[in-house]
Formats: sequence, structure tokens, C-alpha cells
Amino acid sequence: MSEALQTIPVKRIDGSETSLGAYGDKVLLVVNVASQCGLTPQYAGLEALYERYRDAGLMVLGFPANEFGAQEPGTNEEIAQFCETSFGVQFPMFEKIVVKGEGRHPLYDELVRAQPTARPKEGGQLTEKLESKGLLAGNKPDDIMWNFEKFVVGRGGDVVARFAPDVTPDDPALVETLEAELAKR
Repeated sequence: MSEALQTIPVKRIDGSETSLGAYGDKVLLVVNVASQCGLTPQYAGLEALYERYRDAGLMVLGFPANEFGAQEPGTNEEIAQFCETSFGVQFPMFEKIVVKGEGRHPLYDELVRAQPTARPKEGGQLTEKLESKGLLAGNKPDDIMWNFEKFVVGRGGDVVARFAPDVTPDDPALVETLEAELAKR
């Protein structure tokens, strides 16, 4: 794992301190998540992806964020309970952080620096929908667009891909990227 990503301190949703270095040689899928978003059902797909590939070395890491329509207003305890009771989430969840704008967490500074643009969903219309509602006004080209944007970090620590929020966990482009990274040893 690149030293920059490996050493950035993060807190698990229970408040305990860790870093991405704790996940050693795993392939990581880092996702900013929210409980009250139209994309929230992706939790089920993320959990299915985690269960399908965890023995091969995949770790899904959920980072709640409240920058998009205030769709993650809960406390860390409320978020953890929601994820467990609503979607049976077993993958690691972390404390709520800022992923866009002032106060952006250093983890997201590094992820965005490594992959400044997200790969859009083929035929997706999320960008147009958000623009039509004025929700992308003032965005910089490298800003996180919305909840459920996904970063793939390879075993060596390189940020190898970034996917738009409407790229679902079962999207062939995402699955192929993860499988290719998992196949590397």
C-alpha cells in the first residue's frame, strides 16, 4: 500500500483508531455512504460484493458523509445500527467524515489526488439529474459528485479506479476492475 494512504489515520464507527494500513495486502473498495439517499439501497449490493469476494481479498470500507443533501444526519451509533438492521452490513464502517469541500478528510484528499475524475455509468443520467436540480453548482472537476462514489485501491496501495455514484456494486465495469485487482498477487 502506498505510504500516503497507509498512514492516514481514520476512525472506525465505534471510535477506535486505525488506518488503511491495517488492511495490508487487501483490495479496497472505498465508498462514501449515506442512509437517506436514493442510492442507499446500494448497501445491499456492497454487502453482497463483500461477501462474494472477501475470501479472495476484498475489503469494502464505508465512510458516511453528510455533504450531499444532508442525507446522513445520524450519529455514528445510529448509522451503525441502521447499516446492521437494514442491510446486514458486515464490512467495515467508519466514523462520519467530510469528503467534499472545506475540511475534507485527508483520506479523500489523497484518493481524489490519485484519481481526479470518476468513471461514469454507461448510459447513466445522474450528472444531468443533479445538474438540473442545481446540486452540482460550484463543484470543481475533481469533487466527489454525490453519495456512493467508489474508489478501488489495489493490493499495492495504488488508487486504480474511481466510479461515479450511480455505478452500482454489480456493474460489470466495477466487478471487472475488482476481479482484475484481486487476481494480482
